[in-house]
Amino acid sequence: MDFQLTEEQLAVQAAARDFAQNDLLPGVIERDTYEKFPAEQIKKMGELGFMGMMVDPKYNGGGMDTVSYVLAMEEISKIDSSASVAMSVNNSLVCWGLEKYGTEEQKEKYLKRLATGEIIGAFCLSEPEAGSDATSQRTTAEDKGDYYLVNGTKNWITNGNSASVYLVIAQTDKEKGHKGINALIVERETEGFVVGKKEEKLGIRGSDTHSLMFQDMKVPKENRIGEDGFGFNFAMSTLNGGRIGIAAQALGIASGAYELALKYSKERKAFGKEINQHQAIAFKLADMATQIETARLLCLKAAWLKDQKQDFSQASAMAKLYASQVAMDTTVEAVQVHGGYGFVKEYHVERLMRDAKITQIYEGTSEIQKIVISRNILK
Repeated sequence: MDFQLTEEQLAVQAAARDFAQNDLLPGVIERDTYEKFPAEQIKKMGELGFMGMMVDPKYNGGGMDTVSYVLAMEEISKIDSSASVAMSVNNSLVCWGLEKYGTEEQKEKYLKRLATGEIIGAFCLSEPEAGSDATSQRTTAEDKGDYYLVNGTKNWITNGNSASVYLVIAQTDKEKGHKGINALIVERETEGFVVGKKEEKLGIRGSDTHSLMFQDMKVPKENRIGEDGFGFNFAMSTLNGGRIGIAAQALGIASGAYELALKYSKERKAFGKEINQHQAIAFKLADMATQIETARLLCLKAAWLKDQKQDFSQASAMAKLYASQVAMDTTVEAVQVHGGYGFVKEYHVERLMRDAKITQIYEGTSEIQKIVISRNILK
């Protein structure tokens, strides 16, 4: 076993940390308050290679490993989860799904531009009636010979109004159940594509979350990913890897809150000494540090298994389940360490607390992660 990061991995981590501190931290409170999408920052993330980190260089990607991706996600999520979720969706769901399962033509046309961040993508699975139960797709893709006629609604779509390319999961043959679902590449300009209202959210408020409507939208057959009926398996396989990204986001939220609490505990005095000299606070910090280190090891193991081309479904589910709980627990305690100051925006921890909750919900709720884990251990 080797717990040392390589020089390249350390360089990626340092670059992500510098970018987060210098480019994301200024204005992060304002973006949260006014629900401003970090468009300029995401453009720069593309220029730095953070939007297509694991994509093969022949498709303009960084050719990096998943461990490097986890390290970068953690650093960026310490500061701005609205930026890191756009990064996660583009990397883990859109780029990875296209590179793994797309045709050469699809990769040339879409992946090359997505990997550089010239354009960003969105992944469209959830619906008003289909969240955790992803087989209950109401969006239909009727086979019309050389194209699909798509009708339906998608909910809670990250990058909903900012993406140029959307991977849409839709039902073609209802009688075949999940084997009748297809995954289609949809361009923003397609006739019948309508961006719905922006959601007003508890956390990740800078993230561009919208509902989408498709009204008699024609999608050419060459935009289907994989064989006919492959859509559900495509979505599940892609989400498997996506969980590593969200686990790393949760880890970043937790470690960001912990670092702020640790710093504050050294500056704030009560009863004649720094508050970290009081056992009540020192033990909180000890618990935070231990839980974060555990979450980090789970994230890195899942990433390592993926890089080794081994089965990582159980590891990624464990990482997301645990890291998201640690994000909730740590951010609540970080607010407590700050006392009254933790309750005001200026000190950042209240934002991190609000951002933490979504990591237990999207890309598979904590309950779904337990289903995945229990099925694996009971095989």
